[in-house]
Amino acid sequence: MEMKQKNTLKSPHTQVQWTFLSNHSHVLLCLYRDPDMRLRDVAQLVNITERAVQGIVLDLEEAGVLRRIKQGRRNRYEIYRDRSLRHPLEEHIQVGQMLDLLK
Repeated sequence: MEMKQKNTLKSPHTQVQWTFLSNHSHVLLCLYRDPDMRLRDVAQLVNITERAVQGIVLDLEEAGVLRRIKQGRRNRYEIYRDRSLRHPLEEHIQVGQMLDLLK
């Protein structure tokens, strides 16, 4: 699977790079595109540490957005598309709708 390099924008006020989507969204999108992807590979694509990805996956599991399924020594990730986004501005949108838009 090939993903384009992330376009980051620098704010003239903060000189910090930012993106429109959170790392949680990026991780979820990677696992949506490839449910068998290793977290090490997700970390490389999202440009964060593997440990950070593990924490995000745990957050998403605890929120009921995804489930980790053990298959031998590997994991497969099942996403619950019918869950609503968490922020009040987006709670009318389901996870699946967002992922379909971004795929």
